[in-house]
Amino acid sequence: MTDLIRPQPGIMDIALYEGGKAHVAGVANALKLSSNENPFGPSDRVKEAFQRSVHSLHRYPNTDHASLRGAIAEVHGLDAGRIICGVGSDEIITFLCQAYAGPKDEVVFTEHGFLMYRISAMAVGATPVEVAERERTADVDAILAACTSRTRLVFIANPNNPTGTMISAAEVARLAEGLPPKAILVLDGAYAEYVEGYDGGAALVEARSNVVMTRTFSKIYGLGGLRIGWGYGPRAIIDVLNRIRGPFNLSTTALDAAEAAVRDQDHVNRCRSENARMRTWLAQALAELGVPSDTSMANFVLARFANVDEAEACDTFLQGQGLIVRRVAGYKLPHCLRITVGDEAGCRRVAHAVAQFKGVK
Repeated sequence: MTDLIRPQPGIMDIALYEGGKAHVAGVANALKLSSNENPFGPSDRVKEAFQRSVHSLHRYPNTDHASLRGAIAEVHGLDAGRIICGVGSDEIITFLCQAYAGPKDEVVFTEHGFLMYRISAMAVGATPVEVAERERTADVDAILAACTSRTRLVFIANPNNPTGTMISAAEVARLAEGLPPKAILVLDGAYAEYVEGYDGGAALVEARSNVVMTRTFSKIYGLGGLRIGWGYGPRAIIDVLNRIRGPFNLSTTALDAAEAAVRDQDHVNRCRSENARMRTWLAQALAELGVPSDTSMANFVLARFANVDEAEACDTFLQGQGLIVRRVAGYKLPHCLRITVGDEAGCRRVAHAVAQFKGVK
């Protein structure tokens, strides 16, 4: 009888998502630089909000997220009525696929794009369409050429993970303008806060009816462990997404912490500044060792090695030194290692270890 109980077609074709490693066997207190986490963590104001929340753990959270949406709107100059909150931006991506894609529909993304685009598309029975990039950067012409009358969603992360590359606002606008009438452009802004003066695509969302922006509290805000994200889009699309959102998808603790985080922009500015300083230093230090990377606009660098064997050997060596970085073969970059920008001590440890691996004194 159990042979008759089967998942929907395509589900078993989904490769399991693997996050960055957090431990190395036999190594105590390893430095984790594999998941693009903020080495400074959340601000003190966030920690205080988190601690206060313990007094209301017996209460259900509110269902409309009004206070958090209001804070996001106030800080970013947005319309609170067009904001939706989710369990990380991953959940917003899932909502979009559930609501707007299905069997016989197509979901477009680039070859080195976030793995959840493919997974979320396949989960609803849609056909994932992968588009080649140009030197690890999104190619708008190639994306538009891949779109058809069956295209329903086009995902692009800007800056992109795991490459760190970014395309201009003009190119993003050209992409939105050229999409088929039934398609939605989704701008994944998980790393938007790391770009000085960048709105993540909010202005384009305001100007058009076919663009949605997603954001997260997991990166620069240092709240990856609480899983909070949000989206901004046309009111009609946000209304649709709220119809499939669970009423209590975010805990009171998550809501309170996120509100404190978004209101503490001084912490964000300090983290952005320090990340930019050490990102430049790390990229240059690695380049001097013969390990180049593209100009990254995020909180990591994609270190390119001569071949797959060298990348894997370096990763093994780094693990032996108590340093955990991310292999990205799953992103079709097997000769690369993605290295999170840590604090200054962490970055110097990585550069020193790579120098040892390379035999440079």
